[in-house]
Amino acid sequence: MYIAQAFKGLHEWWRYLIGALIVFVAWQIIGMIPLGAAIVIKSFGGGAEQIPTDIPEMITLLGSNLFLFLMLISFVFGLVGVFVSVKALHKQSLKSLTTARPKIDWKRFWFIFILWGIVSIGFVLADYFFSPEDYQLNFQLEPFLVLAVIAILLIPLQTSFEEYLFRGYLMQGLGVIFKNKWLPLLFTSLGFGLLHIANPEVEKLGYVIMVYYIGTGLFLGIITLMDDGLELALGFHAANNLFTALLVTADWTAFQTDSILKDMSDPSEMAITEIFVPVFVVFPILLFILGKKYKWTNWGEKLLGTVVEPLKEDYKILD
Repeated sequence: MYIAQAFKGLHEWWRYLIGALIVFVAWQIIGMIPLGAAIVIKSFGGGAEQIPTDIPEMITLLGSNLFLFLMLISFVFGLVGVFVSVKALHKQSLKSLTTARPKIDWKRFWFIFILWGIVSIGFVLADYFFSPEDYQLNFQLEPFLVLAVIAILLIPLQTSFEEYLFRGYLMQGLGVIFKNKWLPLLFTSLGFGLLHIANPEVEKLGYVIMVYYIGTGLFLGIITLMDDGLELALGFHAANNLFTALLVTADWTAFQTDSILKDMSDPSEMAITEIFVPVFVVFPILLFILGKKYKWTNWGEKLLGTVVEPLKEDYKILD
């Protein structure tokens, strides 16, 4: 039902190819101009011998809050690119890209946002209680307040971009092109994982961290297909990144922020708790809870079934 929403717009395969190019240009070229300009200006102004090319060096040069702000701006441009492609290229409504329901259900968004926020805080507090030696108090009022403003305003836009691109635009596009659900679910999960392959975490933990990224993408894809909408995925992803940015940072993560705590533990010893437990324990429990709450049924058909184009009289092209 959710994937079939794409039939409400123009859905030829070449439109998705052009749309993906528009999104890439908006996100990775236009959106990166502010960050690139700031790095060049700061490098030359400070007499640096070379322009930094990795995230830790960029953060050292610009400061964590300015780097975070400029990095998140690129995702805002990417989100605009997705919306422009959907509206101008596909003549599809943003509502039909978001949900198969008559209107967007924000109660779903806030339910999982609050639930996962509480769970995230609980995990951090429990780990801090049992292993206080692994943490260092990092809180400084002024930088934290600046971080809070940046995070609250921009991180939901960053996570919304990733959800609208992978679980929305690409999920629907691949579904109407290949007429099935399993391929979009698998492709978008792998794509979401590969999106994070350049993160510093991969260098520190190795490619085993991809189990977490791909597993998270699979979880988000499953709840999107089972619930016929993006609301739950949008809420979960926003809560996950927002609370992570505010609560804990580390020298080897993509989000190096002026958070409350700094994780000083050895990342090589974190594989089981940080990678496998969420994917193979926590996410299945969440699926069980959500399935019971929203009365999900017919899992096989919703996740692996075919995508059938509705009769023309059932759908009209939306402006």
